[in-house]
Amino acid sequence: MTLIKSISGIRGTIGGVAGEGLNPLDIVKFTAAYATLIRKMKTGKNTIVVGRDARISGEMVNQVVVGTLMGMGFDVLNIGLATTPTTELAVTMAGAAGGVILTASHNPKQWNALKLLNEKGEFLNAAEGETILKIAEEESFSFVSVDELGKVTEDFSFDKKHIESVLALDLVDVDAIRKAGFSVAIDCVNSVGGVVLPELLKALGVTKIEKLFCEPNGQFPHNPEPLPEHLTDIAAVLKQGKADVGFVVDPDVDRLAIICENGDMFGEEYTLVAISDYVLSKTPGNTVSNLSSTRALRDVTRKHGQTYEAAAVGEVNVVAKMKATHSVIGGEGNGGVIYPASHYGRDALVGIALFLTQLAKSGKKVTELRAQYPPYFIAKQKVELTPNIDVDAILEQMKIQYSQYDVNTIDGVKIDFPDKWVHLRKSNTEAIIRVYAEASTMDLAEELAAEIMKVIRDLAK
Repeated sequence: MTLIKSISGIRGTIGGVAGEGLNPLDIVKFTAAYATLIRKMKTGKNTIVVGRDARISGEMVNQVVVGTLMGMGFDVLNIGLATTPTTELAVTMAGAAGGVILTASHNPKQWNALKLLNEKGEFLNAAEGETILKIAEEESFSFVSVDELGKVTEDFSFDKKHIESVLALDLVDVDAIRKAGFSVAIDCVNSVGGVVLPELLKALGVTKIEKLFCEPNGQFPHNPEPLPEHLTDIAAVLKQGKADVGFVVDPDVDRLAIICENGDMFGEEYTLVAISDYVLSKTPGNTVSNLSSTRALRDVTRKHGQTYEAAAVGEVNVVAKMKATHSVIGGEGNGGVIYPASHYGRDALVGIALFLTQLAKSGKKVTELRAQYPPYFIAKQKVELTPNIDVDAILEQMKIQYSQYDVNTIDGVKIDFPDKWVHLRKSNTEAIIRVYAEASTMDLAEELAAEIMKVIRDLAK
């Protein structure tokens, strides 16, 4: 059994004794700690939104969270099965004090988690996360008396409201999509995407939908992380000529992978690149992604005469950098599109609507659209070290050793070479350094990663 307590929330496997898995006792403790923090923020609001993905454990976790929030004196707006971006939007639409999303994102079915939002429907920052961990550790929370208990309201209309907000975006052209007559295949991994994506596509004017794994029962038919090796079923549908494009989402629908009409992977890294290209062609402005995302976004941004900035890994860091640089679009290379015209959260519904608009207006096939963008490949490796090794010292030495290049140290060490880059990140839980390398071919990326890993091992000696 595993329980991971972090500044971004609590996640773990279901079952086990207290403190060793995500069980009701730990759920109560962290929910109460979160409610204590929200109360201290003095927003003047007393409602917290709760939404969940379709995991098997979702109903159990939901009931514990809702009951705990009531016990802390908060009213609860329970929106039921809802995507992560839907829950984020529901917080602001309902004028709530915060929100709790019950999802372990791309983790397998035995996992669940509490993702915690502020009154803007955005993830808590690091300092707020640390405060929750401290409150939970000390159990410094207090439940209210019987006359102060919160109440529960259920409202399952936010999927519809989310779709309506997507259709209302200036750069989403429903007429163009309808006229294109696309046939679209979707893989929703038997979670909440199976509820909302068919409705979104119908609202966008798509009448031909090939649905794979759209039953929201939490029985994931394959590893739910939308990586190429897990997407053979939908790739086969495209190879058979049954659709013009394929979309795959993770269980909470904040990541979007695209499949070309011939069954090839568009590449999760290129979801953000393509959509940013479309947005920048209509709305000049800056872009942001994290340090481990493809250089192609920088190239596309510069093509439009705009400025690209890199943020530390983590959605909250990307959002902070986007706000600081007034970016018109940003996100992460895992298929996470953040479009401020909608809201500051990764949103696959927004990504699908913008991509289909772009595809319809371009008159191209998906493979032709993909061929427009610079070809980059990312290799992901790790160097395992002994526990007595000072990882921070090694990273400092790497920074010095490669100081003739552009070195960024806001999150580990990223070394930008003229035609490639490598990003080194320390693990918070293991004696390892994660190595991400990007180059113009996979062979060159792997070669760069191997070269850097050798230097690290030599320094470790």
